[in-house]
Formats: sequence, structure tokens, C-alpha cells
Amino acid sequence: MNNLNPHHSIPNSQHPDPQFPNPNEDPNPNPPPQPQPRRPRGFAATNAAAGATNKSRKEREKEKERTKLRERHRRAITSRMLAGLRQYGNFPLPVRADMNDVLAALARQAGWTVEPDGTTYRQSPPPPNNNNAASCLGPYEVMSVESPVSGSSLRNCSTRASMDCQPSVPRINESLSPASFDSIVVTESDTKADKFTSTSTMNSTECLEAGQLMQELHSGEHGIGLSGTQYVPVFVMLSSGLINNFCQLMDPDSVKQELQQLKSLKIDGVVVNCWWGIVESWVPQKYEWSGYRELFNIIQDFKLKLQVVMAFHENGGSDTSGMFISLPQWVLEIGKDNQDIFFTDRQGRRNTECLSWGIDKERVLRGRTAIEVYFDMMRSFRTEFDDLFADGLISAVEIGLGASGELKYPSFSERMGWRYPGIGEFQCYDKYSLQNLRKAATSRGHSFWAKGPDNAGYYNSKPHETGFFCERGDYDSYYGRFFLHWYRQVLIDHADNVLSLATLAFEGVQIVVKIPAIYWWYRTSSHAAEVTAGYYNPTNQDGYSPVFEVLKKHSVTVKFICSGFQVPETDDPLADPDGLSWQILNSAWDKALPVAGQNAFPCYDREGLMKLVETAKPRNDPDHHLFTFLAFQQPLPLVQSAICISELDYFIKSMHGEIINNVES
Repeated sequence: MNNLNPHHSIPNSQHPDPQFPNPNEDPNPNPPPQPQPRRPRGFAATNAAAGATNKSRKEREKEKERTKLRERHRRAITSRMLAGLRQYGNFPLPVRADMNDVLAALARQAGWTVEPDGTTYRQSPPPPNNNNAASCLGPYEVMSVESPVSGSSLRNCSTRASMDCQPSVPRINESLSPASFDSIVVTESDTKADKFTSTSTMNSTECLEAGQLMQELHSGEHGIGLSGTQYVPVFVMLSSGLINNFCQLMDPDSVKQELQQLKSLKIDGVVVNCWWGIVESWVPQKYEWSGYRELFNIIQDFKLKLQVVMAFHENGGSDTSGMFISLPQWVLEIGKDNQDIFFTDRQGRRNTECLSWGIDKERVLRGRTAIEVYFDMMRSFRTEFDDLFADGLISAVEIGLGASGELKYPSFSERMGWRYPGIGEFQCYDKYSLQNLRKAATSRGHSFWAKGPDNAGYYNSKPHETGFFCERGDYDSYYGRFFLHWYRQVLIDHADNVLSLATLAFEGVQIVVKIPAIYWWYRTSSHAAEVTAGYYNPTNQDGYSPVFEVLKKHSVTVKFICSGFQVPETDDPLADPDGLSWQILNSAWDKALPVAGQNAFPCYDREGLMKLVETAKPRNDPDHHLFTFLAFQQPLPLVQSAICISELDYFIKSMHGEIINNVES
């Protein structure tokens, strides 16, 4: 046994004492972490944080823009779908329809009952009959008349029709693209039939033939016609050249001859413009009505109704008369010293067609405001012709509220070089309008917004050529929305102020306001042409509803300018007269406003005249809306041949419901 000497050396590998390290071992088995780089401080830290913040902000802004673009695209698709359902499917959808309205309309079209609380059921389900496949089919697939219908799709009765006649569920055919909604299909299918994909047919005599179905669909369109339909009065607009600038009736015998001819066509009455520039031409508050008195007496002798227009605008001679009628001479004299009483564009050019709405409450017209000037003339007319009101000769009074007598800014002045289809220019650069804009911007807390847009183009620009109206343009920015809301509000306030006094002057008389038809660029997102005229109607909102709210307040009748088929020819595909007409008419009817019409261009052929009839008396309207009257612009005297008279006779009888219309739509 070996005795260990306590002084005997022990190998280092076995030595427990930490003071003898092992040279084969890592001297640092757990190395300390590497020192972190020093965090920037002071100015460097500020720059780093700002860079990260800017990057984050830019990402958020980009995401917001992408979201906005997706939402705008979705709304545009929805708008086209709803327009197709209204126009081609005759679905009574409100202007601001949502998906609940669409589903309810589809369900009702398919024969279901939809309660206001959403409860949906069949009112009287048909009894099951296994011996008759057609009885189990329920309401068949419904298409609009314009939809292409294949004969095989209607002759082939699927085996799904022989199921147990379970209550069917209406749904939209998912294979349809938004562009195909002009031929919208409402498909009914029961839950059991969804399990089958077989398209095998059975040649049963109970199945509907394509020709039979199309005959039934077309019979509703052409078989009934207009015989026995409701009566729509027709008023013919007389030429403005009947009264000269001295308020004298030019040719009484010619007037009598024309009225005799119109009387033979069984029209209901005539429309006469009473021009401010003639009645109060030379001296303020001195009115001359003698020529109109003589004209009205002749109309009364023919026992025709009369509608008068308070024309506070200029007649540029572009109508059938070719006569130029300016604003009163004393107003033009004031305008020489104070040109800001007129509408002004961005280049500072003055438009003397009508007074600027900026002076509605400014005493710049020999101590009177523009509103007071309008009221004084209306009150003078009511006093002068009170006997004709009492006799019922004057049935309505139209109030001119802007350029061409329409409620709009003069943004499409041909005098300024505008040509169709230019977007026009904003008319808010007179000093009174700019003061109003400055006040609105200051109250909003953004005084630097007190200016008009500097990238909105010129009279003949196109939307995509401008930074303001292009896709994702400044019109939808914070400033753009502020400016356009203010621009429209000035139009609304002007209508409200004038109509408040008009209803006072013509108490108990039907008041009429004319709404323009600005249909070009309607299929763009910005609706630039409508916007410059004062109607803020982009794809994401209804620009006419706020205007009609004010008109409803004063119980007026809306007169809509019907473009018909006589629209200017252009290669631009973004004009949509029918789409605009549908929006305006339904927006007014949704507000329970009476609607009248006027043709934008004289019609010469039956096709254009029948288009007016169809607009005035919409077919298959479930609410049976129709115009209260139609003001008809007659053609030039040179074209009033025997053929033209026969066409007018056919048109008037159609409006009166006395004739069957067999013209193809």
C-alpha cells in the first residue's frame, strides 16, 4: 500500500483548488456578452427618431391612399350595379340604396313578401304537384327585356324542377360581372337542387318555350302602349322675340296665328319669358308691362293656360328667336364701376349673363341687394296681373335662379370660349364671393384655404388633364372637399333666399325651379362638369339630395331638362344622359317633389319625341311616377312643315294618353 506524501505533487487536472487552473480548459467557459453599441444621443438621436417616424407616416399615408382607392373602386362598381338594376330591371331602388334595399327588391321581384323589419316569406306558396314539373318550378328565372335569352336555356327544364318544391331562396347569380348587370338575373333555387349539377333535360310540354317567354315580356312593353295612360299636360314655349326691348308686342297677328295652330293640336298652354332686362331696363323700380299685358290678353282669348318665367338672366340669342336681351341698362352701368357684381373666373374675366350670388345681400344696386331687386320685380308682376291670377289663367311661375334660368353657376359660357364637352371653370373670383370664402375658411380654422383651386384646368379641359379632377385628384383632398362643399352651399343659399321671397310674392301659386342636365363626364369619379356648375356629385355621394331638400322646404316643382336623343355628338364615351336623368328624377321623387320636364333641344322626329314621352311617363314604375307637365321647345319656324305638325300631334296625343305607341324602344 502506497502512502501518499502530503507534499507529493498532484496533477493539475485533478487538483480541486481553483488557484491551479487547467491549461486545457477554456479560461472563460461563459464569455460575457459583447458590449452593445452606444445609443445615439442628442442631435443624432433626434434624426434617427425623425427618420423612423417619417417612414412610418409615409407607410400609413400609402396604406390610406390604397384603402381610399379600393373603396372608391368598390363604390363605383356598386353605383354601376344599382344603375343597371334601376334602368334595365325596373327595380324601385332609392338613390342611396344599400345591399338590404337590393336584396329586398330582388326578393319582391321573385314573388316574395319582405316586411319593413326584414321578415321575408312567400305570401301564398303553390301546392306541390309531382305530376306537373312546371308547378314545382316556382317563379322562373326573371330577366330584363334587354337581356340576351338563349332558346335552349328556356326550353330545357332541368331535373331539379322535379324536386320536392321546397321554398326557394332568391340569390344573385355569382357568375355575373358588374358590367353585366344591365341584364340582371334573379335565380331561384331550392336547397335540395343545389346538390345536383346535372343539366339533363326532359322534353315536357309544360316547359316554357323561349319564344313564348319573350312574347310575354315584349307584350308588356309594346302591347299596352300609351292608350289609357295618365294625362300629362303639354305647354309650348313661345319665342322670346315676341316682345322687343321696349316691351312692345312685335306682331300680334303672327302671335294669333301661332296660337291658333297650337290650339288645334290641343296643347294645354304656353310658357312666356318675362325678361328683367326688358321690364326694368332703364330706371330702377320703374317697370313696363304693356307688351306682356297685350300678349297675355291674346292668350286668354284662346283659353290657354299660361306659365310665366321670371327671367333674371341674359338671353344670348341662341334660342329660336335669335334676339339678344341683356341685363337692365342701369345694372350694366353699375357694372362698369364695380365689375365684381358679375360672376368672375380665375383669369378675372367677367360674365354678364347674370349677377353674382356674392351680392345677394350686398347693397350695391342703388341701395338695394340683389335679393331685394328680384323680389321687387316679382311683387310688381303679381300686382300688375293680379286679375289673371284670380281668373286662373296663370297656372305656374318659374323663378330664374342662375345662368340660362337654371339653378347653376355660369361655368359653361360659350362667350368665354367653352365648347362641349369641356369641364368648365369655377365662377367664384369676384371680391364678394372671395370674402365669403375667406370667412368660411377662417371659421374652419384654415385661413390658407381661402382661395380657389389652382389646378382645376380651363373651360375646355378634360378631367384627366387636371390635377384637381383627375383620378385620385385634389377634389377628394381635405381642401378639395372643403372648397366644393362651400361652392355648393353658396348655390343652395341663393336658392333658399330667392325662393323665400318668391313664395311670399306668389302665395298659392305653383313655383317652378329649373335643374340643368350636365351629363358629360358623368361616368368619371369626379363628375367635373357638374362640380363646376355647383353640383358636388362625385361617385361617393349624392350631390342633388341637399339641393332638393331646400326645394322641398319651399314646396316647389322641379323642372328637369331632358336631353333625349338630341345630344351633341362626341367621341367621348363618359357622357351618360340616361344615368344622370335617372339619378335626378329618383332623387326628387324620393323627396316627394313634383317633377316636370323640358326638352333640352327642339325635337324634329318621332324617335326623339317618343323618348320624351317615355321620360315623362316611365314604364313599369311601381310608384306610377310621371311628370306634372312638360314644357316643349318647338322647332324653328322653317321646319314647321306638314310632317312636323303631324309628329307634334302624335306626340301630344301620346302625352295625353289618347294614342297607342307602337314605336320600338
